[in-house]
Amino acid sequence: MASKHAPPSNKGRRPFSIFIVLGLCCFFYLLGVWQKSGSGKGDRLALAVTEKTADCNIFPAATLDFEPHHTFVSSIGSSEPKTKEYKFCDAKYKDYTPCQEQDRAMTFPRENMIYRERHCPPDNEKLRCLIPAPNGYTTPFPWPKSRDYVYYANVPYKHLTVEKAVQNWVQYQGNVFKFPGGGTMFPKGADAYINELASVIPMANGSIRTALDTGCGVASWGAYLMKRNILAMSFAPKDNHEAQVQFALERGVPAIIGVLGSIRLPYPSNAFDMAHCSRCLIPWAENDGIYLKEVDRVLRPGGYWVLSGPPINWKTYYRVWKRTKEDVKAEQTRIEEIAKNLCWEKKYEKGDIAIWRKRINPNACSSRSTNICKSKDADDVWYKKLEACVTPLPEDQSSGGWELKKFPTRLFAVPPRVTNGLVPGVTAESYQEDNKLWKKHVNGYKRSVSLLGSTRYHNIMDMNAGLGGFAAALDSPKLWVMNVVPNIAENTLGVIYDRGLIGIYHDWCEGFSTYPRTYDLIHANGVFTLYQDKCEFEDILLEMDRILRPEGSVIFRDGVEVLNKVRKIAQGMKWDLKLTDHEDGPLVPEKILVAVKQYHSTDESSKSDDE
Repeated sequence: MASKHAPPSNKGRRPFSIFIVLGLCCFFYLLGVWQKSGSGKGDRLALAVTEKTADCNIFPAATLDFEPHHTFVSSIGSSEPKTKEYKFCDAKYKDYTPCQEQDRAMTFPRENMIYRERHCPPDNEKLRCLIPAPNGYTTPFPWPKSRDYVYYANVPYKHLTVEKAVQNWVQYQGNVFKFPGGGTMFPKGADAYINELASVIPMANGSIRTALDTGCGVASWGAYLMKRNILAMSFAPKDNHEAQVQFALERGVPAIIGVLGSIRLPYPSNAFDMAHCSRCLIPWAENDGIYLKEVDRVLRPGGYWVLSGPPINWKTYYRVWKRTKEDVKAEQTRIEEIAKNLCWEKKYEKGDIAIWRKRINPNACSSRSTNICKSKDADDVWYKKLEACVTPLPEDQSSGGWELKKFPTRLFAVPPRVTNGLVPGVTAESYQEDNKLWKKHVNGYKRSVSLLGSTRYHNIMDMNAGLGGFAAALDSPKLWVMNVVPNIAENTLGVIYDRGLIGIYHDWCEGFSTYPRTYDLIHANGVFTLYQDKCEFEDILLEMDRILRPEGSVIFRDGVEVLNKVRKIAQGMKWDLKLTDHEDGPLVPEKILVAVKQYHSTDESSKSDDE
């Protein structure tokens, strides 16, 4: 018999224990509901943090790491091939220019300089390798020192130092080339020459901003105009004057490989405030004045044309030129007649220089040629044949509605082409909004590319320039931007010139008309979306690598899917890459990819061949 003081059995405790467990479960369940309702302290803190960080720019960009969010990851079991590793081209290709190669050029007719025009390789002949830098390549001198000095190792050609020695084009000193600023028609220096031009042409008040230099040599004229806030688009053929355009770009002067031959110039109509020929040897009087008529097409009403050299001052030099008096006199007379038929007014002739001005309203000029071009689009120029006809002005332009503001006001003023409705879909309001947007974008870029806007990036290219907002937001005497308008994009290049900027038409399925290693920074906004059904991304990226300087940068702006494809190719090109979010945050599908090209010399090319 058990004692009455014995402890109770376990059977009595079980219901009570179960009751306690059930109670605790209910308590914690209710506590969780209470916190999720928004009344909990933790949720209040989370809400406060969310409100304070609504502005995505509260944290410095340098502290953010977007890589985990956008890294390209292949699907499990994907049959997609691994990243292709690109080898270096043979050292002999260090100055390769795909559309102006000598061997291919010599298969074309010499008539009208056809063989010096663009002749691009077919797809099966394209180089799909990395162009190496020459041994000893060094980052160019910063502007403005680069105007006067270029490292010999970067452009190792002494031909011009001998051929043009008495004309002060270039001198070889130790490990550098020195450019004294001379030229064939200005051996005493470009400054003195430009001062004489400025006695007739108003270069100091912002009226003259864009210029065209035909047959530019090493571009000393354009180089010395830059300190006067004038941008010259210079061109010269790739000919026996070895590396002249390469020298120009290495100096930090805008230039392309080009020639005035049988094809229209890749610029819009009514673009330049001034055009220039200093012994450029273009036969202005031949072919019914077809070359002067092309200059007339790209020259603005009120613009100036400068001719120095043959046949000007023929009475003094006809023996030196080994020509007869009658021959050179007849040439100048013919040029005068063509200029008169174009309604150009001669403003100056003294010594070796003559200057004409295109009238403000040439359509009202009684002497203007009646052989008017029939084409309705004077800007449709890509691979279009030159015609010996006169380009008419738009009706609104001839009535005076095209007056430009003086630079720098004209950079952000609404351009006449927008005001007159010549750019479909662009209004004064949308143009101003585009400017605001690009100021925002450029400020965002500067958080990733901190030296953007400094002399570190002097030669800049915008591959799909739109209205020129990127270049306008960057505008500085420390740099210039080559604004490229793809031939398959909306034609906005005229607007870019209206703003006082420079640029060119181009098709990115082909090589650009420049030498390797000529740009410090390339901006590619929507380029790969534009071309995704037109040509291979690989070819566009390899061309970008060719024209980008070692340790130069690229800023891509495009959709994330497109950029992941771009990045996979770029990884095989040995670029350093960083993918970041849009300025407005991670929910925006457009992203920014920043790339840096690594230094590779012909030494590495040789090693690559041995492997």
